[in-house]
Amino acid sequence: MNLVIIAIAVLFGAGLTFFSGFGLGTIMLPVFSIFFDLPVAIGATAIVHLANNIFKFFLVRKDIDRFVYIRFGIPAMLSAAIGGWLLTHFSEFSPIHSYSIGNYDFVITYMNVIIGGLMIFFAWFELVPKFKDITVEPKYLPAGGILSGFFGGLSGHQGAFRSAFLSKSGLNKNQFIGTSNAISLTIDFTRIPIYLGLITLSSGKKFDLYEALSDGKTLLLVGIIFAFLGTYIGKKLVGKTTINGVQKLVGVLLFIMGGLLIAGIIH
Repeated sequence: MNLVIIAIAVLFGAGLTFFSGFGLGTIMLPVFSIFFDLPVAIGATAIVHLANNIFKFFLVRKDIDRFVYIRFGIPAMLSAAIGGWLLTHFSEFSPIHSYSIGNYDFVITYMNVIIGGLMIFFAWFELVPKFKDITVEPKYLPAGGILSGFFGGLSGHQGAFRSAFLSKSGLNKNQFIGTSNAISLTIDFTRIPIYLGLITLSSGKKFDLYEALSDGKTLLLVGIIFAFLGTYIGKKLVGKTTINGVQKLVGVLLFIMGGLLIAGIIH
């Protein structure tokens, strides 16, 4: 039954990226966090995100601007490693607080507060017009790479800062898409081995993603396939159009999910 629920959720989540303006990882993280512990949800989201990025890479790789990619992508790769390392350590900290409501027990952890807070912040960042219109001069591309990579490694939220910094870098539409995809792919290739413990920075904890997921590789495969399908359907229906009503609805849902994470109701 979980496979069916995940398949439907991923299908609609991936399709909504074309309606809402939010990225696949931003929408998928709260979906996965309903069913799995937060570290597992972050890892599962990252793997689906990576697969989708690889699929896109073969479509847009010829449009990558190598100069912009190097200036933005290398700092992003280094800071993504730091963000991923911090995430593995946050999962080791003792809970902040625990409480009960009726027969249900809830635990507030540092990881839940950080990821829930970032989820709310980036939903707010995407919804408030004055933030959405922010652009940064090209000379600050390395700083943008550091910010985008760090938050990408820490929570998977990398797109908002990347768009703000790349939008004034002199790229045309195709170059913007190709370069943005290459940077996102670089961040995914950096953070996932750290999540899984394949690359260790001192004594960080690995997430044991495959062991922790009850349906293992099958669940990830279902998520990847239906992410592709949702992306394909969404593109056919609306292309790159943003529908403000749906965007606001998704933003409100992200606020709610962030609040539930912070409160320990979702863990």
